[in-house]
Amino acid sequence: MDNGNAFLKSQIDTAVVQHRTFLSALEAHEVDADDSRLSDLCSRHIPHMHGHQRMLEEYQSQLDGWSGLAKATIRSAVNVVRDLADAAQESDYLRLVGDIVMGRQAEDTFRTFREAGKMLGDRTLKEIGEIGERHHDAYAKDANRLVQHMFVEQVQGVDGTDDSGAHVHVHGPRRPDLNPRRSP
Repeated sequence: MDNGNAFLKSQIDTAVVQHRTFLSALEAHEVDADDSRLSDLCSRHIPHMHGHQRMLEEYQSQLDGWSGLAKATIRSAVNVVRDLADAAQESDYLRLVGDIVMGRQAEDTFRTFREAGKMLGDRTLKEIGEIGERHHDAYAKDANRLVQHMFVEQVQGVDGTDDSGAHVHVHGPRRPDLNPRRSP
């Protein structure tokens, strides 16, 4: 394992790749989602995520980041992994669950950068961490709210993409087919 500046560079390089994967997934889901709520969620958060990606890449270049060949190789690998993951996920619900996982991972990374920046006296690292953590936390709250509704809709057999006015009844009556009463 690297130490010192080499360790910092490697962690920033990893964050750049991981965040790019997350951003690419949001961009794809904005376009490909059947459920307009998922498209809207992605649309609302993509501008912030672009800003985080830019901050990470700028900081990476300040640290004299990796070579162009390494970037191209890793981006190619990331695209293949993302395409395979998306192909395996057949529903907007599963896509959103994957996005939440990637978003939480990014949030944890940004939190680490914030705290490490404070301890190291690295103002740039601290600011990147603060901004990224705050925006990823907001994304996670919005995404979790939507995934909970989508979950309930799946259980109730309601199609969330249908604009017919169907509403999710989170605290509705017991469904005997899902919660059979026990015999005494």
